[in-house]
Amino acid sequence: MTITETRKKYHCRISDEIIRITQDKKNGKYPNFADGSNKTSKDISWGIVHRLGCSENYEILKGQTTGGLFETITKDFLEEAFKLLQHLRPGKWEYSVKQTAISCFDQYEHLAHLEKVISQDRTLASAFGVDYLVKPDIVISRLPVPDEEVNRFGKIIDGNDPSAKLTPLREVNYNKPHPILHASISCKWTIRSDRSQNTRTEALNLIRNRKGHLPHAVSVTAEPLPTRIAALALGTGDLDCVYHFALLELKEAIEQIDNQDQLDMLKTMIDCRRLRDISDLPFDLAI
Repeated sequence: MTITETRKKYHCRISDEIIRITQDKKNGKYPNFADGSNKTSKDISWGIVHRLGCSENYEILKGQTTGGLFETITKDFLEEAFKLLQHLRPGKWEYSVKQTAISCFDQYEHLAHLEKVISQDRTLASAFGVDYLVKPDIVISRLPVPDEEVNRFGKIIDGNDPSAKLTPLREVNYNKPHPILHASISCKWTIRSDRSQNTRTEALNLIRNRKGHLPHAVSVTAEPLPTRIAALALGTGDLDCVYHFALLELKEAIEQIDNQDQLDMLKTMIDCRRLRDISDLPFDLAI
């Protein structure tokens, strides 16, 4: 299966399981990732829906929330697509949407002890809070490898060697080896007002609190308005990049409605390498 085919499968699942048409007397009907009070948002969303080939589904979502479904379907896409690139980034990988605390991973193991100490002292709790303990929407981690795997193509190291005794990649180096956090992915079905700022806060905490390799910190969104995506995408130093679930369709939809302001903002984010398509993300994770 190609990346394009995997992307199409991803969009089919989103169309079938998430995208619904909302109706109200004041704003008419519009896809559920549009802002019903914003005409441009509705026009762009309809353009994306038509290009994805979505049917107009008016059923009410039951069970999981829209955000939870978006996380699960995106995780499944990344797992399937990343496996296609296994030869570029070998290893044993785990994918999760269980809101796993970063203290479960090697680079942030020390935070578990810090959390325990702070939870027992109200003065420390008021000073430090709990914002440092990030629970990403999607996590991708790499499992430490046994020496048998290290030596698969020839003798490189054994347990008696004094070298490489501290690296977390060698399973033998720790009594309880922890998986290594490879990527922290925030999923935002839509972006409204200041809701995007917690994504930046989480990314900054990943940077500041790590002991070891910095994981990828990215965000995936279905927000139709580039001016709102810009609140998350513009600027550097926290997020690697923002990825749109259907960037190609978004661009075509904006070009069709001929909204120069939105198109200019979209081109700025793309040209400045702050916004990419979901199909780019598996390749970027292989870096």
